[in-house]
Amino acid sequence: MAAQKVDKSTPATGSPADLKEKKKERILDLSRYMDKLIRVKFTGGREAAGILKGYDPLLNIVLDNTVEYLRDSEDSFKLSEDTRQLGLVVCRGTAVVLICPADGMEAIPNPFIQPE
Repeated sequence: MAAQKVDKSTPATGSPADLKEKKKERILDLSRYMDKLIRVKFTGGREAAGILKGYDPLLNIVLDNTVEYLRDSEDSFKLSEDTRQLGLVVCRGTAVVLICPADGMEAIPNPFIQPE
């Protein structure tokens, strides 16, 4: 059998123009939340809210006038009413779990908890 030469200049999935259009498409578009108040949840349970000032493709985000919501000392899974002012913060993208607009969020009871 003779070895076949494979052309690697164009991917098997489509033309280079198709690939360029797919590259521009982002799963999460944070540009519509620039200069707006957002709420961010992090791994480990921390939550913060601030004005989105910048972000990158790795989801590192910059928040201004940031407020951290502190957890309850008795139950670490619940947030208390206490807050802490942080100011300008750079949040590492690998720690971000959830991003949502602050005005479009409301807490609902957990439907999966069985009544005792």
